[in-house]
Amino acid sequence: MTSTATGSPQPQGRLKGMGERFDLAKILLEGRAFLALIAIIIVFSVLSPNYLTVNNLLTMASHVAVYALLALGMLLVILNGGIDLTVGSMLGLSGVVAGFLMEGVPLHVFGVTVFPAVWVVALISCAVGALVGFVNGVLISRFNVAPFVATLGMLYVVRGIALLMTNGLTYNNLEGKPELGNTGFDWLGFNRIANVPIGVLVMVVAAIVISVILNRSMFGRWLYASGGNERAAELSGVPVRRVKIWVYVVSGICASIAGLILSSELTSASPTAGNTYELTAIAAVVIGGASLMGGRGNVRGTLLGAFVIGFLSDGLVIVGVSAYWQTVFTGAVIIFAVLLNAIQYRGRRKNTASGGGTGATTPRKAEPTDVGTPRVTETTA
Repeated sequence: MTSTATGSPQPQGRLKGMGERFDLAKILLEGRAFLALIAIIIVFSVLSPNYLTVNNLLTMASHVAVYALLALGMLLVILNGGIDLTVGSMLGLSGVVAGFLMEGVPLHVFGVTVFPAVWVVALISCAVGALVGFVNGVLISRFNVAPFVATLGMLYVVRGIALLMTNGLTYNNLEGKPELGNTGFDWLGFNRIANVPIGVLVMVVAAIVISVILNRSMFGRWLYASGGNERAAELSGVPVRRVKIWVYVVSGICASIAGLILSSELTSASPTAGNTYELTAIAAVVIGGASLMGGRGNVRGTLLGAFVIGFLSDGLVIVGVSAYWQTVFTGAVIIFAVLLNAIQYRGRRKNTASGGGTGATTPRKAEPTDVGTPRVTETTA
């Protein structure tokens, strides 16, 4: 091994750093979700004059809100290095629980039927989602069940419970009755504030809350740390198990809220609602640039990913594309996004592993690297 001490500036290295800083390919790769959304809007605006109108954009945004709420919960799970396959079935169960309560809860002992207020219905539905998330978190963190296996099993359990509660049927006409004091369930799906659908406002509030948690709280730092390197985070004092349980609880709550919004928009609740939506949520997170290995991702990218999927799906419907081809196009977009995701993070892993060169180097202490300061450069064996 040889080493050389140099005290002269390193202009080539500095120019190289500037070149990397303004690397167009890197900018395009990291901003792919935003660019894809712009491309989708331009293409469908040309194909249909009704696509780029205020009313249509707001309508599509209300559809996106359901995907986005699922994806925001999924983002926390993926940042932790896990996966949650129950969000789609939880969306369906949330609507079924709400429908069951709106239809009235018979108390045979007292010979009466109780009709809870809408806010009570919403709280109970969210509590059910939190409970399912808690069970997922305990199975994964306490019993070391693989996230894919645990949530896949719970997917069937939750969907089965929804089917048992309805006997496979659908709850219809969930508007409620004034004389029963349970009206207002359709408020989430049909009302607007300043011409903005309530579902969209709920999505914005949820995004702001989760963004603050990730960027401004101790829990957010714990989450990124445990997702990046769970063992190192645990040795540093991070409550890894508690973080893991909480991310699944929040994911369940987000899925329940999405289920309430969807049921409100349809004024009906089906036990099969949300089928395959868990895959849509995962796709939105990946399109938004999060790493499936954990530790990397943000709310902004996840929202963009949800809008890409939602605007693409609605655009295909507007221009009259067959439902079968819609599935093909959506799947192709997801595959392409995953490929770009792999390219993006594979490059970072290579740079981290090689330290900018090939071969092995001897360990050394970190030294200042400003221009004009002495540095030590190793050569490979």
